[in-house]
Amino acid sequence: MTIYPVNAFAAPKGTYDLTPPDSATFLAVREALAAPLRRAGYGYIETPGFEHVELFSRGVGESTDIVSKEMYTLTTKGGTELALRPEGTASVLRAALERNLHKAGNLPVKLWYSGSYYRYERPQAGRYRHFSQIGAEAIGAEDPALDAELIILAVDAYRSLGLREFRILLNSLGDKECRPAYRAALQDFLRALDLDDETRRRIEINPLRVLDDKREAVQKQLTGAPLLRDHLCEACKEYHERVRVLLTAAGIEFEDDERLVRGLDYYTRTTFEFVHDGLGSQSAVGGGGRYDGLSEMIGGPALPSVGWALGVDRTVLALRAEGVELALPAATEVYAVPLGEEARGVLFGLVTALRRAGVGTDFAFGGKGLKNAMKSANRSGARFALLAGERDLADGVVQVKDLESGEQKSVALDAVVDELSAQRS
Repeated sequence: MTIYPVNAFAAPKGTYDLTPPDSATFLAVREALAAPLRRAGYGYIETPGFEHVELFSRGVGESTDIVSKEMYTLTTKGGTELALRPEGTASVLRAALERNLHKAGNLPVKLWYSGSYYRYERPQAGRYRHFSQIGAEAIGAEDPALDAELIILAVDAYRSLGLREFRILLNSLGDKECRPAYRAALQDFLRALDLDDETRRRIEINPLRVLDDKREAVQKQLTGAPLLRDHLCEACKEYHERVRVLLTAAGIEFEDDERLVRGLDYYTRTTFEFVHDGLGSQSAVGGGGRYDGLSEMIGGPALPSVGWALGVDRTVLALRAEGVELALPAATEVYAVPLGEEARGVLFGLVTALRRAGVGTDFAFGGKGLKNAMKSANRSGARFALLAGERDLADGVVQVKDLESGEQKSVALDAVVDELSAQRS
C-alpha cells in the first residue's frame, strides 16, 4: 500500500510554482533580460538539468559552499555520480567544448541561456532551492570590451524593465601571475584570526572564499586584511582600468569594491555584482566576471572567457520593491460566447480563424449559460466579446461587444476577423 505524506500536493520546501497571473510577469522579465543579448549576437544554448559531479567540483571549486554544502547529487543505477546544476557557466562551457564551437573560427563564441538551477540552501525571501536565471557567456577572447559589453547589456536589460535602484559593484581578482603573492599574504593574515576549523581548512584551499563569508563574526575580523588591488600586476591593473573607462564612457555608474570576490572559484580579473538594497540581506540580483582558466580546469584548451547570470526571481522581487508594474499584454483579446449548438460550431470556427490571424481568442467551453459565459469573458481580461445566436446566424452576423464601453454592434460573419484584427493594430 502506498502511503502519501499529509500534504501530498505541496511543492518541496524551498521551491515554488509559477502560475497565472504571476507567471506572465516572470515571462516578461525573462524576455527583457534576454532581448539585449540577442541584439548583441548571442545565440541560445540549452544544457541538461544535471551534469557529472566532477564538472562542478573541478570548475566551481571544492572549497565553495556551492559544491561542499549546497549541491544536490545523485547516483545512477550504473554508479555514475551526477549533480543537479547549481549554476550555468560550467555547463555552457562544457557544451561548447564538446560541440567544438570554439573551433568554428569566430571567437568569441557568444551564448545565452535560460533555465532552473538548484542549491540546498536555507529558504528565505529571495533565496530558493530552485531558482531561475538568464545567463550569458562570451567564450574564447580576452578583451576588456567584452567585459564592459556584458555589464552594459545587463544594465540595459534592467533599465528596459523600469528598474532604477540597483547598483553595480566592480573589482579585479587578478590572474595567475599576481594572485599567488596575494594569496600568500592573505593566508598569513587569516591564519592569525580566531576562526572555526572549517574556515581554517578553507584558508588552505582558497583563502579568497573567506572574504566572501557573510557571518558578522568573521567579517569583523577581516578589517585590515590585505587588498587584492595592492597586489595586482601591471597587466591586470591596465586591463581593469580599460574596463572602467569603457563603462564610464557608456554612462554606466559603478562602485569599486575591493572585497568583492563572489562565490565561485573560477573567476579571474573582472568580477562584478548587481545589487538592489530593497531586497534586504539577499541583495544580489545578478553578477558575473571573467574566468580565463575555467576551460583548462575542466580539461579543455585555454579559452579566456567572461559571463554573467541574472536572477529572474530576484529581479521580480526588485521590481516589486520599487513598485514597478510591468505593462503586460492581455492573454485574451476576444472571448467567444455561443448561444445554441449551431452557434457553437460557427463561433469555434471564428475562434480558430482569429487565433491564426494573431488575435488572442478564447471560447466559452462547457456549455455555459449566457450569464456565466459573460462573467468568464470579463474575468479573462478580453476587450471584446463575440456573441451569436440563431437569429444572428440567420442574418449572417455576429454581435461584437466592447467590454470596456459596453457598446455592441453587428458585424458580418465574413468581416469579423478583419474587424477584430484592425482593432488591435
